[in-house]
Amino acid sequence: MIKRILAAALAASLSLAGAFSVAAQETPKVGVVVKIGGIPWFNAMEAGIKERGEKLGLDAFMVGPTSADPALQVRAIEDLIAQGVKVIGVVPNDAKVLEPVLTKAKEKGIIVITHESPSQKGADWDFELASSQGFGEAHAKLLADKMGGKGEYAVFVGSLTVPLHNAWADAAIAYLKKNHPEMTLVGERYGVAEDVDKSRSTALDLISAHPNLKGFLAFGSQGPIGAGRAIEERRKVGQIFVLGPFSPGQGQKLVKSDAISGGFMWNPKQAGEVFVTMADKLLKGEEIKDGDEIEGLGVVHPDFENRNIIVDQLVPINKDTVADLAAMGL
Repeated sequence: MIKRILAAALAASLSLAGAFSVAAQETPKVGVVVKIGGIPWFNAMEAGIKERGEKLGLDAFMVGPTSADPALQVRAIEDLIAQGVKVIGVVPNDAKVLEPVLTKAKEKGIIVITHESPSQKGADWDFELASSQGFGEAHAKLLADKMGGKGEYAVFVGSLTVPLHNAWADAAIAYLKKNHPEMTLVGERYGVAEDVDKSRSTALDLISAHPNLKGFLAFGSQGPIGAGRAIEERRKVGQIFVLGPFSPGQGQKLVKSDAISGGFMWNPKQAGEVFVTMADKLLKGEEIKDGDEIEGLGVVHPDFENRNIIVDQLVPINKDTVADLAAMGL
């Protein structure tokens, strides 16, 4: 009798353990690799990833490299492939460098979703919360207004190999060249805007070298912060204007002091949610169709040839909005 009881207990235990094991295996993993960890923009994105994952029953998490080094992103993606994740999301630092590893992931049956990298090779879909032209021109118009349509300005991007940042810069520069010919670009563009210290030091150097410099367009979340700090150091507030996307929580003091004159953004937490929403949809085998309504994106009109889903959901950052945006954890 005792043997039978022990055998039954053992069988029940093994059955229960097996059930837990199967349940664990049935929870799909969604890993999102961002440009760099530990900064407010991607902290907000991580919150969106986790919250949406819990709601949809997915094991969704973020991987944030210690620096904006494409090689670190490649390594992180390789690790996710080895873990057997079902979906890999990426915010690329270098679209070209990532092509081989993303292709490898797809060949292993992993769904690949990117953000801030339109037409990314190796991706099933890329989604954007702002169009390149609309985002670039919105900043250009604001800079022209602040500068009175005259003077020298400089452009920062996260890196010279980040396609989206450079597309924003292209759109802004083209708009200013056409509509405000008395505004002159200093140099070409500087790939420093994902590093606050490099942005600050580059801005200080440019201020010293160009006495007529009146503005900075900084495309990359750390660019406006670094340039704004440089403006304060040189006591150029009100004389040189800094514009670009940045985390409101990180930059609100600089906005209130006028060291940063404003900019536009989209909600990075919302972008994190969209990563997981799209992952869930694709894992279920659902096709994305023209006119679909996807939570976080609204009604979409995909570019099926280039695998892009682009909407315009610009959020202005200025003295009137920055405190509320920061209070949202952005």
